[in-house]
Amino acid sequence: MSLPKDPVILLSYVNTQLRDNYFSLNDFIKSENVNGTDLINSLKSINYIYDEKINQFK
Repeated sequence: MSLPKDPVILLSYVNTQLRDNYFSLNDFIKSENVNGTDLINSLKSINYIYDEKINQFK
């Protein structure tokens, strides 16, 4: 599955996956075989950054 292109939809999708299926962002990136830099930059464009302590972008 390819990730959503719209950053807001991507945010919702990734945070849901992190909450329900993955212990960390790295686990998600490896398992889903996505480009982590592109993912992080896309969410940074709407002012969201990954918080490791709570395992979500906020």
